[in-house]
Amino acid sequence: MSTRKPDRRSGAPRRPAQSRDNEPGLDVHDPAGVRLQKVLAGAGVGSRRACEDLIADGHVTVDGQVVQLGVRVDPVAAVIHVDGRRVLLDTSLVTMALNKPVGVVSSMHDEQGRPDLAQYVADRPERLFHVGRLDEETEGLLLLTNDGDLAHGLTHPSHEVVKTYLAEVEGQVRPHLAKKLRAGIELDDGPVQVDRFQVVQVGYRSTLVEVDLHSGRNRVVRRLMEQVDHPVVRLVRTRFGPIRLGQLPPGRTRVLSAPEVGSLMSAAGL
Repeated sequence: MSTRKPDRRSGAPRRPAQSRDNEPGLDVHDPAGVRLQKVLAGAGVGSRRACEDLIADGHVTVDGQVVQLGVRVDPVAAVIHVDGRRVLLDTSLVTMALNKPVGVVSSMHDEQGRPDLAQYVADRPERLFHVGRLDEETEGLLLLTNDGDLAHGLTHPSHEVVKTYLAEVEGQVRPHLAKKLRAGIELDDGPVQVDRFQVVQVGYRSTLVEVDLHSGRNRVVRRLMEQVDHPVVRLVRTRFGPIRLGQLPPGRTRVLSAPEVGSLMSAAGL
């Protein structure tokens, strides 16, 4: 008998994606289930024939086990990956990208009456919440979802999901600063290291830089650049893990595709 997942809309936790990986030879076949190629095709992976080829060539795992043609699975309980990317099966789960404008607080309801995120999802039937946050004066990519497991995984320090920021900072930044930032800067709540730092354009009074880092601390980019004597003038988050802001206009949202959500789930260890 298969073990079914609890209803995600109830808020009950989903089984960890790799909970069965350490059981060698585990039989994931569910005689009462649905053929795997049909499940994959229904999730938008490809045509049924293309999905059969993926299975036959060993690209598909179910609960951590490589499977072959003929296997049946419970589409509610199975954790399926194709080439390491999680396949989204639960259509009740929605994840969106928002280009948050300056002056909007990262809250679904601001008690002080300031502009908040609720205005951008007022027409959505789901109860969405934000993944991490951007301070009021920072603009750019913010993820919204009703998947609590995904939100937790993306923000948990153990997964070190990298975010990219484009910052205009005061003064002319010299190239040697990149090495200093990669080595680590001591802030009042501990040291922070950037994953990548690149000077994009040097102006007369300011410099445009790009920063990659996985720390999710409050106002970390602003505090980091203040500490090295280059206060931030303008800050835009352009990437969160595998998701890029792209050409999404300020104040607009878009629903992420199933492959995009799958890549986020993989980044979150799901």
